[in-house]
Amino acid sequence: MPETDAKGAQAAWQAEYRAAAKPNPVIVALVARLKPALDYLMLPIYFILHTLYVFVQGILIKMFKPRPPPERIKRPYARIAVIGGGLTGVSSAAHAVSHGFEVVIYEAADRIGGIWAHENKTSGLQLNSLLYRFHPAVRWKKAFPQRDEILGEIEKVWKEYRLEERTRLNTPVRQVRRVKRASLDDECQVHVRSPSQWYINAGEDGAFDALIVAVGTSGEPMWVGFEGMPIKAEKSDSKRGSEVPSRGNCLFTSLFSYFFKHPTEPTTLTGSNSKSRRADKKDGDHAQKAGSVEKHEQWTYQGPVLHSSQLDYAAPEMLRGKTVAVVGSGASGVEAVETALSRGADRCIMIARRDKWIIPRNVVFDICLSAQPFGREMPFSVIWERFLALWQYHGVEDLVPRSGIFVSTPVVNDDFLNQVRAGNCVYVRGDVVRLTTDGIVVDVRESIEGGSPSWIGKGVHESMHPIRPTGPETDAGGASPEAEGRVEFKADVIILATGYNHPSLSFLPQELFPKDYERPNLYLQNFSTEDWSVLLTNSAYLNAIGTVGHFHIGIYTRILLTFLLDPATRPIAKEMKIWVDVVRFIKRGAQGGALSFFTYMELTIWILTFHVLRPDRWRWCVTFFILFGWDVCPDDEGLISLVDEGKQQV
Repeated sequence: MPETDAKGAQAAWQAEYRAAAKPNPVIVALVARLKPALDYLMLPIYFILHTLYVFVQGILIKMFKPRPPPERIKRPYARIAVIGGGLTGVSSAAHAVSHGFEVVIYEAADRIGGIWAHENKTSGLQLNSLLYRFHPAVRWKKAFPQRDEILGEIEKVWKEYRLEERTRLNTPVRQVRRVKRASLDDECQVHVRSPSQWYINAGEDGAFDALIVAVGTSGEPMWVGFEGMPIKAEKSDSKRGSEVPSRGNCLFTSLFSYFFKHPTEPTTLTGSNSKSRRADKKDGDHAQKAGSVEKHEQWTYQGPVLHSSQLDYAAPEMLRGKTVAVVGSGASGVEAVETALSRGADRCIMIARRDKWIIPRNVVFDICLSAQPFGREMPFSVIWERFLALWQYHGVEDLVPRSGIFVSTPVVNDDFLNQVRAGNCVYVRGDVVRLTTDGIVVDVRESIEGGSPSWIGKGVHESMHPIRPTGPETDAGGASPEAEGRVEFKADVIILATGYNHPSLSFLPQELFPKDYERPNLYLQNFSTEDWSVLLTNSAYLNAIGTVGHFHIGIYTRILLTFLLDPATRPIAKEMKIWVDVVRFIKRGAQGGALSFFTYMELTIWILTFHVLRPDRWRWCVTFFILFGWDVCPDDEGLISLVDEGKQQV
């Protein structure tokens, strides 16, 4: 089939799917009227459920909270290095020390908390805190706690489990050295604690028996460079490694000095990559040849450009009464729109390259959605999508994504769609072309305001202006095929809600991730297939419907502890690769890859089959150690004997 015919067929299918998914207008109107009344009637029920949840937390803490370790563990079963002092790292370390393992946490920043230590103060959980019990000792006060409460709980666990003296702050891990003890396929590994010894950086803390890599999936803020970025921004970006670290104090000091001391001066804190710099140089050369350098300079944006993670440090007058353009439609983009409008912005324009599903903050719905066991689009997935189109997207049905919901991580939010319905936020599907002196040029596919789709020049009123291109590629009438659909949006402030870069694992030996078994294609999606003593909790996945902060952190940690305690339970390299291959076969044809997306129910199935398919692991299941953390205490002579001598007796 010719390429043009294939594209035409695909476009026709998408149009047909969209039309079929669009609810009946009568039903939409009925839902729009009934939903507010139903939400009001549910308030007493929500209050009762929240009160019950606060009470239930006490029971959960009593049943499942591990006992804090003694002041000194006399004979640790093994030593574990935890790389990352965020929520996952602190929780994993707390579980390990409570069961008699010695740990050292390495954190690059000057405080614990990970990504939460660098988020805006108004940032909070998207999911109900019932689904974010990252450690059994956690006791939430709110259903959707914000940054400070989350950091408070992380610090509470950190101190209660004596991790403060076991933490190396301001210690970035640059190198991990591996010294093999035994081959994974060699029977002699039953006589060693783990297949490898691990040395962090220069090895100041000695050898470790295992690694827990808890660097997460969000690293440095992602700065996307566009043509028209201020030169000042490019210079700051070129020195970002030493002078303006995106997560450090220098970046925010610069922001404070400009917006708090000189709030009326247009200033930018942004960055651009080498590609945009080359593009700017090319355009500058062309302008110079034409004898009009000023023309190139007048395309440079004159207003403030921020990353969404910097909103806490912006002066109030910077947003009040302004038009704010938000580049990015993910969770950080939705949150940036909410923050800007709550601080008095006149209106927001969200520029979305790809649509994200937005699901309600409803714990029952979220649990049911994550309970889909297949981790991919299935024939009945359309039921969820049509329900959301009717219930969540009523009045703004044109915002319903064209892709399936079980393809990428959805955004959990209740307010954003209301802002679009009210006309406070214009939703634009398109690609950013460049920045101008007072706005941003977008190659628009469609714009949606107040639930009504509009095309070029419609629906955005004074903020939207068609662009007449200039340059050697235009014809006598000033038109060019490439410029068709390009629109300039006037904006006083531009926020780059472009998310965060995926943290690098370059400090680990590369032989841990052979071809076809890199992230996320790992054993149980978290263990290196080359060495089970390397666990990457919450550091390997790409997309999911579930939660990063729940019981799986403790379960994965205890699986590693079981491997260290009992040689009979350890998998060999071939077995771990077969597991990955089987999952690939079962989920063949899944969009993006078999392990690039999963649901929490799918993860639960993985953990259950981990026990069922290996009888030599049953006793650790019967004692509920792996599932609930029972029956393993520090300095147990039987376990010490099992570890030291490889004997099969507890």
